[in-house]
Amino acid sequence: QLVESGGGLVQSGGSLRLTCKASRLTFSTFPNYAISWYRQPPGKERELVATIFSRSPTTKYADSVKGRFTISRDDAKNSVYLQMDSLKSDDTAVYFCTGAGIWGQGTQVTVSS
Repeated sequence: QLVESGGGLVQSGGSLRLTCKASRLTFSTFPNYAISWYRQPPGKERELVATIFSRSPTTKYADSVKGRFTISRDDAKNSVYLQMDSLKSDDTAVYFCTGAGIWGQGTQVTVSS
């Protein structure tokens, strides 16, 4: 099971930090899993935002968020984070985390202009 949190309403230019928490029952070897954040804007398809690879600081970002978003992980806490800075109205979406084919329920991020 994956559970996202940290979404909310923020003004353009503001910041939010999303957390993806993996249950130890499902992800007993959490460090072995790459975890990704996706988002689905209203009326649009789901898109990849960022990925952090297993046992490595290697990360990958969508061009639209490079330089503004930072993905990180704390394997001791079975958690992955998405720090989102300089938010724009185009970042408004439901944000999901996924790993090992499992998806969380999503958390809503709304950026007001």
